[in-house]
Amino acid sequence: MLIKKTIQISLIDEGVMKCTVDNWHGVALKISISQLEKYKNREEFKSSGVYFLFGENKVYIGQAANRKNGGGILNRLSEHKRNAEKDYWDEAIIFTTVNNLLGLTEISYLENKFCKLALGAKRYEVKNGNEPSIGNV
Repeated sequence: MLIKKTIQISLIDEGVMKCTVDNWHGVALKISISQLEKYKNREEFKSSGVYFLFGENKVYIGQAANRKNGGGILNRLSEHKRNAEKDYWDEAIIFTTVNNLLGLTEISYLENKFCKLALGAKRYEVKNGNEPSIGNV
């Protein structure tokens, strides 16, 4: 049985892309470090989710929960931008949902699984200092 899905990839701006799939609440976003400030008010960046920081054959995989100040993922990316130890990254890939459905358990699980996959693939130097908690799904 053939199941058809429509994948929509939108170029929002130079260095910013959004990807959605029919019948899926998830959203994938790509943003360059230079565009963080410009998109700080976009709802997807205020949500909880999992993100990848890419640059110089290195990757850092992290998570961000929606904070009381409404920061979410963008707040976390901005913190990494100010961190001298993470000055290697120039773009981020973000996985979140259209209606902020991901809780701490889900994002902990996803962060753990993505780290294990990245380490197993050996394509990038994984910059995570320790193994993320798997959470209880």
